[in-house]
Amino acid sequence: SNPFIGQVIYMSDTDETAVWDGTYWEGLNRSRDRNILINGAMQIHQRGTSTASITTSGYYTSDRWRVGLASMGTWTQSVENDAPTGSGFRKSLKMLCTTADASPAAADIVLVDQGLEGQNVQHFFKGTTSARSCTLSFWVKSNVTGTYIAELIDSDNTRQVSASYTITAVDTWQRKIITFPADTTGAFDNDNARSLTLSFGLGAGSNATSGTLHTVWGATTNANQYVGQTNVASAVNNYWQVTGVQLEAGSAATPFEFEGIGTTIEKCQRYFQTYTDPPLRGVAMTDTRPSRMGMILPVPMRVAPTSYSFSGTLNFWDGTTAGSYSSVQGAFLRSTHVEFDFNLTVGYTAGRAIVLYINNNGIMTLTAEL
Repeated sequence: SNPFIGQVIYMSDTDETAVWDGTYWEGLNRSRDRNILINGAMQIHQRGTSTASITTSGYYTSDRWRVGLASMGTWTQSVENDAPTGSGFRKSLKMLCTTADASPAAADIVLVDQGLEGQNVQHFFKGTTSARSCTLSFWVKSNVTGTYIAELIDSDNTRQVSASYTITAVDTWQRKIITFPADTTGAFDNDNARSLTLSFGLGAGSNATSGTLHTVWGATTNANQYVGQTNVASAVNNYWQVTGVQLEAGSAATPFEFEGIGTTIEKCQRYFQTYTDPPLRGVAMTDTRPSRMGMILPVPMRVAPTSYSFSGTLNFWDGTTAGSYSSVQGAFLRSTHVEFDFNLTVGYTAGRAIVLYINNNGIMTLTAEL
């Protein structure tokens, strides 16, 4: 046996502790990117700060945080200027129930999750004899006390593990720490697809609650996922709020890894980019109005965008004539750059350079979410 296993040291220069597990100083800040989650402090919200009348799954406010929802009430999601005092956090993500579902049907469910690329979780050594545990820490508050469930899902090998935490006081920020066990079965794929998902349950029907909570890794069994989960959808104006979410390898929770806002936005832009008056430049293709416009993306996306959108007013100018677009004739999307063929409301001279007007409030979005 190793007499040093479990020994704790304190590092005054970083205000951190570390625990020796026989191989690693768990919790020691050996490098950046200890937190494999993105935007855990809820600082980035490219889509906006509030979305009401949510009845379907999707991304709405805080970047990288997705709502999973199937017929379980109606919700407003918002980014709040509210966080635990003295924690260093200034914002939080809030889910507010606006239409209740006090008696959910079997398949009903509501959750908040974040998916992670396989190449970002290789240091968990999952599926090997060196597999490491991982620790989730976060701040949470709600007006509904009770048992809540957090879950990890391995999409590559169809495996899962769940753990419970308890909210013991209403309208009060509480810090929670959960350590999930190591899994020596099923390695994560080393690619840019979804391998691991962290999910916070807010309510679920019997399809996900009728079994026994799966507190060790095993084959996915729906009935074991959210056993004991409190139903936040039980009444209008119930809410659940979270910030400071960190998931890291090892059995110790280290202080939250604060990073520069520029770093966080770049990480978020790998999955979603939005532009007011996008910097599109191009050339008229013929005098019958198609024009090809494009831009190099400031941050390469995870994959070529899987969807795009335009809204508002986009006006174009060739030095002589102004016009706007009526439709997109074609899109040529890459992870590093995008081009669009616009059908314009006026004709331009073929070969003439065209630029996009500024300050017309036109919006372009590009999506490459997991």
